[in-house]
Amino acid sequence: MITSPAPSQTAAARQWFLGRGDLDALVEAIRATGRRVIGPTIREGAIVYDEIQAAADLPAGWRDEQSAGRYRLERRNDERVFGYTVGPTTWKRFTFPPNLTIATSHRTSFGFEQHIDPPPSVAFVGVRACEIAALGIQDRVFLGSQFTDEDFRARRAAAFIVAVQCTTCSSTCFCTSMGTGPEVRGGYDIMLTEIEDGFVMAAGSPDGAAIVAKLPTRKPTHAEAGSAVDKVEAVRTQMGEPLPMAGIGERLKLQLDHPRWGQVADRCVECGNCTMSCPTCFCTSVVEKSDLDGKNSSTERQWDSCFDVAFAKVAGGDFRARPRDRYRQWLTHKFSSWWDQFGSSGCVGCGRCIAWCPVRIDVREELAAIAPPIPPVVHPVAVEPVAASPGTYSLARLASIRSETEDTTTLSLTDLDPAFLAGRPGQFVMIALPAFPAVPISISRFRADHIDLTIRAVGPTSTALDNLHPGAKVGLRGPLGTFWPIEEAYGRHAVVVAGGVGLSPLHGLVDALVANRDRFESVSLFYGSRTPEDQLFREDLAAWSSSKAIDVAVTVDRAGPEWKGRVGVVTTLFDMISWDCSKVTAFVVGPERMMQSSVQGLISKGVPADRICVSMERHMECGIGLCGHCQMAGRFVCKDGPVFRLDELGDMFNREGI
Repeated sequence: MITSPAPSQTAAARQWFLGRGDLDALVEAIRATGRRVIGPTIREGAIVYDEIQAAADLPAGWRDEQSAGRYRLERRNDERVFGYTVGPTTWKRFTFPPNLTIATSHRTSFGFEQHIDPPPSVAFVGVRACEIAALGIQDRVFLGSQFTDEDFRARRAAAFIVAVQCTTCSSTCFCTSMGTGPEVRGGYDIMLTEIEDGFVMAAGSPDGAAIVAKLPTRKPTHAEAGSAVDKVEAVRTQMGEPLPMAGIGERLKLQLDHPRWGQVADRCVECGNCTMSCPTCFCTSVVEKSDLDGKNSSTERQWDSCFDVAFAKVAGGDFRARPRDRYRQWLTHKFSSWWDQFGSSGCVGCGRCIAWCPVRIDVREELAAIAPPIPPVVHPVAVEPVAASPGTYSLARLASIRSETEDTTTLSLTDLDPAFLAGRPGQFVMIALPAFPAVPISISRFRADHIDLTIRAVGPTSTALDNLHPGAKVGLRGPLGTFWPIEEAYGRHAVVVAGGVGLSPLHGLVDALVANRDRFESVSLFYGSRTPEDQLFREDLAAWSSSKAIDVAVTVDRAGPEWKGRVGVVTTLFDMISWDCSKVTAFVVGPERMMQSSVQGLISKGVPADRICVSMERHMECGIGLCGHCQMAGRFVCKDGPVFRLDELGDMFNREGI
């Protein structure tokens, strides 16, 4: 958002009142300083900015009715002078002319000369808050970097600003969303707020105060000063809730391939009205002109539009040949990349681009459709674990047991302490049987009244668990450990990479991604196993594959002729990735070498290291960091993990023996 510099405390505190009938005295006092007065006046059915000679030239008693693709003047039921919003012209016509000779050259006495005419001494009367913000934006564009526009500098320095606070608005106005109005916060010489009988005035500069001193003013009454404040505040209320602009730049960057770009381009006629009526657009082209014998030439700068079909034609061809590309360039520049270049948005919410679009494209609707606000991320807090001390357990009952592969089963446990049901995907429990040591097992699924643990029989405890029958009791501690940071993937491509039984600690994550599918750009699962017979959760894989919520790609290391799917390691599936990987958040679990190769493959595709999460659950022993078995350099996997971002592990992830 753009915030104009605030006036000084002295200027803000001192106010005057000018009667409506004395407005001409203000115009005359300004003209007496030798300035041309530019103000709003009616021409060809619209309020435009042009030179005025007296207050009678101002649009007293007129208002403008505006909506998408519509602009009409109507009579008011009073004689308010500034009872309109904004018309098709902008003040940049005078600070940044649409046609300007910037240089001359000569072939006879070979040479080049910069062409800068003395700037006209002007006063702008009726400058709205959003328009002051627009002038400030162009200040940053033309004067805020290594290369400056000296003609613009001279014109801006020569301009006297008479600002007017908004006491009315149109349906196209959204300055409150951009933080630019309706109140004027600074950047003026004189400020007016129109009320019933005249104008409450303030001076924002010594030149402004000198003009005010020549006027037939008095101190405003308490009621008059209060009315000025109330009328501006009423406009803010009338505009309603501001648009959700927080993070709009990043939201747009995540939607460069959104189908809406093509849809809006089908409507757009590329007339360029939005850019020509915009108070901040600054794109230009240069035209060379010469006399008949070619001895003298001039370089003329002309306004241009990024909607022009030839705008992006360069030596290498047209790099924005499609209408959708040109519309995307305009909208993303205004609300996203302008921040990168100049430290602010390029939009001030004046609404001109909406009113003057012949096909009624409303930039507010397009932003909402293309880059809707991402719900605020509420980072969950891990539930307090149950029976966390060694040797203590909470009892649970085995509700059912299901075979997944030859040596892997899924146990559904019920009659649980509520804490286990409140766990998060990625966490684990310590599970124990009498006469067997407790082992850490990731929670594969959270259900309404039970949890699932998928266990591969590789030792005495896991083998005993696989041989249990429904109704058996087990001891549990937990839920323990860190969990998958699902919320940090909102608005991005979520990619799940699993190898073998590594799909088990990811199952709950996939459930959560599918349940919140509208929060992600896309959701994909890449799953590899040794053979088709080693695949876990085959029914779930089939259900996911047939759904539209998640893209599933499966491969096996080896298979017989009956297998019709892909054969190869899981990283071969990465060739299917077609999105911008800088916008990916990945979750990876499997054997160590599989995770290492998957991580390398993702990074080579452009996925940032701090956007790759892995689970080191296979390193754990006691689950609470008291046995020392899971130490990795300065970390305990069971206490600091098992879920880590790759940048948290650094070199430890790929280094053997750590």
